[in-house]
Amino acid sequence: MKFGSKQMVEGFKHYGYPGWFRLFTGMVEVISGVLVIAGIWNGTLAFWGSLLMVITMIGAILTHIKIKDTVGKMMMPIILFILGLAVLLINFGPLHG
Repeated sequence: MKFGSKQMVEGFKHYGYPGWFRLFTGMVEVISGVLVIAGIWNGTLAFWGSLLMVITMIGAILTHIKIKDTVGKMMMPIILFILGLAVLLINFGPLHG
């Protein structure tokens, strides 16, 4: 879990971020996920959840690029970015039908 696992604590230190930022991003990701799930019943919540996910994953991807991580380490944020973007496009973009 992002909030306290040894791997996450060490990762955020490696990225150069303070401990509170790990907790903040973890909460943002949880809220984003809850909003996307709630978006099954309320499209507005899907919009905000997926937008929050896309913005957060852009930050994660840029962090990995900044520290020159391999593409393999960027795959989860890339996948979540694509999924968040898909939710936006399907519900609110040119794919909305």
